[in-house]
Amino acid sequence: MPPIQDHPLRYRLANELHARPFPSLKAPCRAVYLAIKKPKNAASRDRSLDLAHLVNLLDRYGAAHPQPGATHYSSRIGQHTLKWEQHTEFVTYTVFLSGLGDREFDGKDFEVFPSDWLDDAPGVRITSAMIRVRPRGSEEEIAAAINDWFVPESIAVSRVLDDEAIVAGDFRIDPSGHQRFAVFAEEFTGERRVGRIVQRLCEIETYKAMSMLGFSRVREIGPRMAEIDGELSRLMEAMTHGAGQEEETLKALLEVSAELESLSAQMSFRLGATGAYEAIVGQRIEVLREERFQGRQTFAEFMMRRYDPAMRTVKATERRLGTMADRAMRAGDLLRTRVEVQRSAQNQQLLESMNQRADMQLRLQKTVEGLSVVAISYYAVSLATYLLYPLTALSGLSKGMITALVTVPVVVLVWVMVRRIRHAVEKSGPSL
Repeated sequence: MPPIQDHPLRYRLANELHARPFPSLKAPCRAVYLAIKKPKNAASRDRSLDLAHLVNLLDRYGAAHPQPGATHYSSRIGQHTLKWEQHTEFVTYTVFLSGLGDREFDGKDFEVFPSDWLDDAPGVRITSAMIRVRPRGSEEEIAAAINDWFVPESIAVSRVLDDEAIVAGDFRIDPSGHQRFAVFAEEFTGERRVGRIVQRLCEIETYKAMSMLGFSRVREIGPRMAEIDGELSRLMEAMTHGAGQEEETLKALLEVSAELESLSAQMSFRLGATGAYEAIVGQRIEVLREERFQGRQTFAEFMMRRYDPAMRTVKATERRLGTMADRAMRAGDLLRTRVEVQRSAQNQQLLESMNQRADMQLRLQKTVEGLSVVAISYYAVSLATYLLYPLTALSGLSKGMITALVTVPVVVLVWVMVRRIRHAVEKSGPSL
């Protein structure tokens, strides 16, 4: 029996689930993280430029190139390990360095990315971070380090993964231009688990930054939406009290509806992406299985206080935009119906006027027809009497008597002929 045939995408789809493995990290170590995004239309960008930029970095370190069309890559660059990933709207570079360095969160660690290489990036930095992974000491040592490294009013700290590690961050940009995160791992914590913690911290920061783009876009269109809402309310008022101005109101209403549809089309991708990114942020925090550390706020609590209100604003704006578009559509339908009813009434009046005109034309036609019979009869009687006058001598009748005898048959004959002609015309219908 021949083997069953596989779907052409079977292996590709199965391997996609394992395409982006977590790094394996052992404390102490540190990581520098960079996310690059094209300023506009990032989802439809030329992705070959991302790959070319990666190859440029690899060539500087003499590292092997990725496969053509690759969307992820991992390799050694010098003494460090590079992890590169290409996403829908951005690309990320993570470099893992061994040891903790001479200074905490030293901006010089980012020199692993050459400055001229950064200048040639096919996009701009959406976020960057430095992650410091060190062995877990006493809680007093951890608290002292946290107070020294982060801004107290913004700091979020929590025990994660059944208290195998403590993570901390303040989601602020430090003087060197990067976010800071710290991981304090137990000695028995596995290398892959440490790698997952670091990866999730990077993802939380990246997707948080990406979703905040939606919030920024919503704030930009807010004033215009308020203006459109006011214009829509004014037009609705004009529909109620502006009798006789339906055509002008309908034209203005269609313009507002068209602008709302255009705005919805422009915002649809960003609003949809914001919702997806927000969900990822929540999922990444959830899988950390946070527990409180010394009464400080957790990552989830930080997001609830600072991040969730922004996302609720985005969702509220999305609903408002949809509601305004629906209002404009319903108002347009109502006004269009009113205009059609008025036009129907006007058409009815026009038909009645045409019927009256047709009746008048029919009466005129009958009058003309009667006059025609009289005129034709007159000339026909005249011709007939001229033809019969020579018979006066033979018949002994006077001219007046002959004229009287001829008049009635001639008039009847003319009337019958005119009637037949009219019936023939009516039967044949109007000519095209």
